[in-house]
Amino acid sequence: MIFATQTQQPVRAFGLAQGVKLLCEAGYPALDLSLNVDKLDELPSKAEQEEAKAIAKQFGVVFNQAHAPFGYQKFIRAIQPEFWRVFEVVQNFGVKQMVVHPLQPGRYYGHEKEIFDLNVEFYRSLTPLSDKYGVKVAIENMWQHHPISHLIVDDICADPKELGDLFDALDDPEHFTVCLDIGHVPLCNREPWDAIRTLGHDRLGALHVHDVDYVDDLHVLPGLGRIKWDEVCRALADIDYKGDFTLEADNTFIPFEPEFYPNVARFMAERARFLAEKVDLYRKK
Repeated sequence: MIFATQTQQPVRAFGLAQGVKLLCEAGYPALDLSLNVDKLDELPSKAEQEEAKAIAKQFGVVFNQAHAPFGYQKFIRAIQPEFWRVFEVVQNFGVKQMVVHPLQPGRYYGHEKEIFDLNVEFYRSLTPLSDKYGVKVAIENMWQHHPISHLIVDDICADPKELGDLFDALDDPEHFTVCLDIGHVPLCNREPWDAIRTLGHDRLGALHVHDVDYVDDLHVLPGLGRIKWDEVCRALADIDYKGDFTLEADNTFIPFEPEFYPNVARFMAERARFLAEKVDLYRKK
């Protein structure tokens, strides 16, 4: 299984080219291109894209996945009308699938069907872009804060059954797949290994891999939280998962000085390699 990581924090610290170089030097065979910008003018320029691509090519590293901009108000008002610009960047990097968050317009409880139907319509609207640019869209499971307690509670697709139902409602595996965010699952009182088995081989095509303490969305390296990673690896093997093992654990960098990031990146890469190989090992048993 190929292991990978998002580009977010190293790129924020050093710029796109040097951030990509740092991750290539850390030993990743693939990278998830993080495009969480507030405005489309903040997308990398063509020159920046070509420089980063050339560096990755020198190391034999591919861009396996991307993450689209997100945030309901930002997305609807500033990004969705020209969302083709995101697809254009992603296509230029040779990425074949991109995670696009479902729309989260507000309170989920009491509006489940309304929000589900909104997202069926939203994702179907992306089909022409997916088709034109050759980029499959991956649907992710979400959460939200309760307006009074501020505790994390369900949002659209937090329930793995609803996540599967949304994919099934689209009925278009050529243009859509499912990205299970491993860390989001336990925040809503479920276990990620159960979610993996609920989704199964035919739906699950991508992962966001990070650890949490079952309370906060920490986005730290597997092993720094409380998820049972052996159970996750067994479940991925049980369904014969064929996607990549992609870290979304960049908060692991945050306590350290940027000068120390190369050391952190190497450690994270080795942890991702270890878990990806464990899935393959269980698959053979």
